[in-house]
Amino acid sequence: MSPKARLYYPTDLTEGQWQVIEPLLPEAKSGAGKPGRPPRDRCQMVNAVRYVVKTGCQWRQLPSDFGCWQTVYGYFNRWSQAGVWREIMEKLTAQERCRQLRRPEPTAGCIDSQSVKTAMQPAVEVGFDGNKKIKGRKRHVLTDTLGLILCVVVTAASSGDRDGLKQLLNRWFIKGVRRVRKLWVDAGYSGQTLHDWVRALKRTHQIDLEVTDHQGKGFQVVAKRWVVERTFGWLLGFRRHSKDYEVLPRNSEAMIQIAMIGILIRRLA
Repeated sequence: MSPKARLYYPTDLTEGQWQVIEPLLPEAKSGAGKPGRPPRDRCQMVNAVRYVVKTGCQWRQLPSDFGCWQTVYGYFNRWSQAGVWREIMEKLTAQERCRQLRRPEPTAGCIDSQSVKTAMQPAVEVGFDGNKKIKGRKRHVLTDTLGLILCVVVTAASSGDRDGLKQLLNRWFIKGVRRVRKLWVDAGYSGQTLHDWVRALKRTHQIDLEVTDHQGKGFQVVAKRWVVERTFGWLLGFRRHSKDYEVLPRNSEAMIQIAMIGILIRRLA
């Protein structure tokens, strides 16, 4: 009797998408870490993680077509800890910018934050955002002028926007020289002390923070900074991001990076 054929899911990678992401993935380990076992199917692992991010299902509810959920979570968690998802996102972002006839690294960008509720499971780094009246976590993102995420940091919701900006830029500059010169932010990032800190972060890079905010009352499309708001809208298209379901902020960041990877490979394939 022939084995049951695996079902196809809309979140599965196409052949073209797999060719885009395959060279960026680490080599697969043997099935259970034992000699003689065949390596895991990396495409299957990526498809399973994409399914979780898009549908928002629990790891234990992952369809059996993808294999053992513990194995899939093990790959996700290991690659999250090693920064694999972040590196893939950065490389695909550079490719997408080149496709749009831009330089691989931007000279301008936008920074903003989004407070979201956490789920019921125990989690670390959870706080209360008194401004938004939300108990949970805060997503701080740096995007380019196309709205592509360059860096993301997840903190407790009680963390201030200014502290989040400092963590974001410290992580962004950890790899050395960057070309960013201009950053557009909202009024929550105002203050001369913060602006002086940004300029001193890289003395060879006199970064300028420009505050762009609403003028008057009612809904307005804020110049320059609307792209980062659109990026948050993109993330909410992935049901895993309706709340923060992760125990560790590191894995919350990885989930955001995976969502951005999905957007990028769809454009590049």
